[in-house]
Amino acid sequence: MSDQSWASSPAVRKCMQANTGRDTQPEVRLRRAVHALGLRFYVGRRPIRAVRRTADLVFPRLRLAVFLDGCFWHGCPEHHTVAKTNAEFWAEKVATNRRRDVETNAVLEAAGWTVIRVWEHEPSDQAASRIASTVRALRGTPPNQQRQAPDRAH
Repeated sequence: MSDQSWASSPAVRKCMQANTGRDTQPEVRLRRAVHALGLRFYVGRRPIRAVRRTADLVFPRLRLAVFLDGCFWHGCPEHHTVAKTNAEFWAEKVATNRRRDVETNAVLEAAGWTVIRVWEHEPSDQAASRIASTVRALRGTPPNQQRQAPDRAH
């Protein structure tokens, strides 16, 4: 097991390797909600080419980067669960991710970018509304002149 120290078993290794880095259900839901508000954006793009950080949604002209953070991977204060197996490894992994998130925010903000972080548990319509409000503010568009999404029954 030395070559797979992060996995407690071959089954765990297989499950973790199946996790995708893009197009997860929370990402797709968020993109659909933001798109339904009439906003257009790039997906999975580096806000600053020279900086090796990829945002989930990017509005380059507005210098707005949106990151959708998973509750386990980024240590959500509400939903993060402590791994029972290989706990020390996973605790350090999450701590490293959180430090990188703080560094990413600082680097982008220093370069004039606005950063929005969305937790995966946040309802996509609420997150989309927060993103749309930020887009309006960056554009300087009054809220009543921005396209609104049609009301939908859930």
